[in-house]
Amino acid sequence: MVTSRRGLAAIATLLAASTLTLRSQPADPPTIRVGIFSGPSTRPSEGPGSLRGGFVVRSMPLEEYVAGVVAGEAFPNSGAAALEALAITVRTYAVANRGRHRADGFDLCDQTHCQALRKPTAATSLAATATAGRILTDRGGAAEVFYSAACGGHTERPSEVWPGAVDPPFLPARRDEADEGEPAWDADLDASDLGRALRAAGYRGELRDLIVVARNESARVSRLRLAGLTPSEISGADFRLVVARTLGPLLIKSAAFEVRRTAQGFHFSGHGFGHGVGLCVLGSLRLAARGESAEDILGLYFRGLTVSPLSAPARSPTPSAAPSATRSPTPSAAPSPAPSPTRSATPSAAPSGITVLLPESERGERERLGEAAASARDRLAGELGVMRPAQLSLRFHPTLESYEHATGRAWFTSGATIGSELHFPPLPVLRERGILDRAIRHELVHALIDPALTGRPMWVREGAALYFSRDSTQPERPAGRVKCPSDRELQQPSSPGELSIAYGRAAACFDNRLGSGRSWRQIER
Repeated sequence: MVTSRRGLAAIATLLAASTLTLRSQPADPPTIRVGIFSGPSTRPSEGPGSLRGGFVVRSMPLEEYVAGVVAGEAFPNSGAAALEALAITVRTYAVANRGRHRADGFDLCDQTHCQALRKPTAATSLAATATAGRILTDRGGAAEVFYSAACGGHTERPSEVWPGAVDPPFLPARRDEADEGEPAWDADLDASDLGRALRAAGYRGELRDLIVVARNESARVSRLRLAGLTPSEISGADFRLVVARTLGPLLIKSAAFEVRRTAQGFHFSGHGFGHGVGLCVLGSLRLAARGESAEDILGLYFRGLTVSPLSAPARSPTPSAAPSATRSPTPSAAPSPAPSPTRSATPSAAPSGITVLLPESERGERERLGEAAASARDRLAGELGVMRPAQLSLRFHPTLESYEHATGRAWFTSGATIGSELHFPPLPVLRERGILDRAIRHELVHALIDPALTGRPMWVREGAALYFSRDSTQPERPAGRVKCPSDRELQQPSSPGELSIAYGRAAACFDNRLGSGRSWRQIER
């Protein structure tokens, strides 16, 4: 590939300043349990793997996994040095995030939520072999590193993508001359499609205009005004994820964009592909083409880190965010004063201990909802080791206003548990958001565990509900070391985006504590 020599002097200076060193590799690399996505089925599979929530679980040698991920994440025709640098980064991410899918029965999935796994090629297998057993280390453990397809000419800090994340010195926001601001991209979105995507994320109203309010140090959009919607603002990173979830991930390729109104909707023009944190895969390809080694490339993108044998002691992994994962808020509520009954709701018979209260117009749904809730309650009670409550009521409110009045929770939340009564927004609203079953499971966990966790910080209860409800579309976990959210952040969010961020941090904190060997009952006791 022909590339510009612009900025080589600056890159050489950075490379010279790097403290990167190489050491020997271990003889016996470990294995890793990978969830291979097979669709939404939950039937047990036959053969060497087991199916958990739509994933076939396969245990494979770590180096085979690394070769497959490099095949899935690298650009075609990448040079050997670029592939080796990516292999070390991929291996480091796998070690630092081992157990990210602990609740699903495996370590990492094969999707972009973790790392994209494909069939290895001869070149990617060679790169894995050449770097076998080597990882980037920080303070003696596996470093929490990231990479994206193309940074668009400027890398990004973790906290700009995952609010609440810690910004380590080896992941700065800085210019990347090797990327050269590519790729440039354009996208046209119909106003109706964009409005549908935002409504699915919990925003209300009719979208009239999009206005960039603020940009960050890397020139990416940090705040975007949504004229005509409530809430009226969204972060650039959240906007990209909202569009990706409903309309696909290849439209708004990064948060580095301009936007203007058109007759049919909105025209976006931008550059880069992905979040931009850490190693730039396109930049590393070009550096390799200029003759830089894998060590030089890693020294440029992760200044101060050391490449060490995998046998080096690792810190407890903190679940973190992957490049293109998309999440929707799945909030619940803290106990509030018991509400008055909703007149339009009529209970069903409850031989199973589950009563379903629905508006009369939806009474045909009672039996199915009751059976599903009873089944989920029994499974969760067994897993948690608790007695199932003698009686639970699921109340689906006729309007969002009724839900807000009864629970004191914002319209964009998806449930609230108050004693033995589980409150939900209207059934059609939950279905439109695509979170009906998830919301029921989440609140059932609260009904089962909240009595045992009385007096604990709210993030413990919410983190447990997210963990045990076992949903593959949980809120995004922030990268790196995470500050656990306060009760106020969880109880009084100002927007769906803020609540999703708080829930992501709660999930990360809970999962990290659980990974250290404690049971859910012992956390923050």
